[in-house]
Formats: sequence, structure tokens, C-alpha cells
Amino acid sequence: MALKGVIPPMITPFDGNGNIYEKALRRLVSFLSENVHALFVCGSYGSGPLMSSEQREKVVEITIDEAKGRVPVIVHVGATSTDTSVELTKHAESSGAIAVGCVPPYYYHPSDKDIIHHYERLVKAVNIPVYVYNNPKTVGYGISPGLMSKIVDVGVKGVKDSSFDIMVFADFRRKLGDKGFDVVLGTEALFLSASVLGARAFIPGLGNAFPEICVELYNVCIEKDLEKAWEVQKKVNCMREIMKMAGSTIVSVYEMLRMRGIDAGVPKSPFRLTDEVTRGNMRKELEKLGML
Repeated sequence: MALKGVIPPMITPFDGNGNIYEKALRRLVSFLSENVHALFVCGSYGSGPLMSSEQREKVVEITIDEAKGRVPVIVHVGATSTDTSVELTKHAESSGAIAVGCVPPYYYHPSDKDIIHHYERLVKAVNIPVYVYNNPKTVGYGISPGLMSKIVDVGVKGVKDSSFDIMVFADFRRKLGDKGFDVVLGTEALFLSASVLGARAFIPGLGNAFPEICVELYNVCIEKDLEKAWEVQKKVNCMREIMKMAGSTIVSVYEMLRMRGIDAGVPKSPFRLTDEVTRGNMRKELEKLGML
């Protein structure tokens, strides 16, 4: 199995009390299902680590129900506890997910042997593919190609690489690609470069609010129209700069969806929507780019 196309790390709409806003979640799933190739839920953008296991499972169930088979769903199951990750992985499989992704256990820094054992337990718990989610910024440490090769030996099928380091991505491809290991880019910022190195799927936060330009980027890169691809990549990266204006790229997605007339609720505490001045400045910059 290899993932293909644009797979947004879908945000989770909440109400003002931190509960899942089901109506908005279903609306967002429907909007994205018409525009992208798959969905990645309960990851960083999806506030997975901020939710209880019960909330995470509810998001998975609603998303798969609302997607109605239009797009496949991949579920992030990372947690501080291996037991929790195993239970979330089993639930994802029983709910109809096609694969799971999992950051290594965070907060504590386990040994390499413990990290390998963590993924081995996930692999043995289910029949769907397990992907490593390499996100050094949020986890506090990264997975080296050397350690990844040992994790591959216990049955992991791929990686979502959010290192934002093209050399890490290249090393995963070079050292593990021959084993049929699927290397997926975890950002829209580097897809042009990564596509030249063989990437055939990426997971763009921007794709929550503006899936169309992410799909355009994917298409021109796969078609190897490098001149056009560079123009689209530049525009995407300008939009990423606008996302940073909100103080959090996660918060910016909620704001951008609102600008497009899509009610995505609010982020989960400690995140909050931004102020009117910042929101107005974001809108002006998006208008300059012709995106609103």
C-alpha cells in the first residue's frame, strides 16, 4: 500500500465548551471529501493530543460515517502511553480506517528499543498498515533513518515525515524506499522538492481551508511541469506566511475557513481564535493573492 495525493490533516471543530461540534465536523468532512484524495484525522491540526480517547474515537466514527466512502481515512493514534495507542489503533481499524499514523511516545524520551517495541505492538494489534509520524518539533525528538530501518523490520509500512528537513525525507527515500517503505511528506511547504525525490502524497495543513491550491500543486508536480510547479509552490508558501500571522497555523485554519463561509467551530483550549485586527490583516493578504 502507498498513499497518494493530497491528504489534509483535518482540524476538529469544537464548541465553546470544548465539545466536538458534530454539525460543523460533518460539514467540513463533506467539503474536503469533494476536493481531496484522503483525510488524516486526530493529528496535530486535529488536536488529537488535546482530546480524550473517547473524543478521538467519536471524531473517527463521525468522519468515516460522513465521508461515505468518498475518500479513505487515516487516523493518528499517537499518545504518551502505548496501551492508549493500541486501543486507538484497534478502534480505527474497526471503524473503517485504511491505516493509522503514530508519533513515537512523547513527553518521556524512551530508548530506541522501547520505541521499536511500541510500534511492534501496534503492528501486531491490527491488520491495517501502521505509519510512523515523524514530528520532532512536537514530540521532542526525531526518528533517524537508522532507527526507522529497525522499526520497518517489525512491520511498519511507512512514515509521515514532518521534520521540515528535505535531507531527512531524502534519506528515508534513499535508505528505505527499496524495501517498499512509503515515505509521505507531512507539509505543503516542500512538496515541489519532495516530488522530485519521489513523493506521491503530502499532508498539508493549508489543505483544510484551501484544498484546491494544494491539489493544483500536487497535479503540476506529478505532471513534472516544474516551471508552473514553482509558481504554485511560491504562492502556497506565501499563504503559509499568512497562516503564521494568527500566532498558530492551527488557529489560522479555523479563521480561513470562516473567511470562506464555512463554520468550523472554534479550536480547543488552550488555542483561541485571533483578534479582529489580525483577522482583517490575514484577509487582506489573502485577497492580494486572489484567494478570497
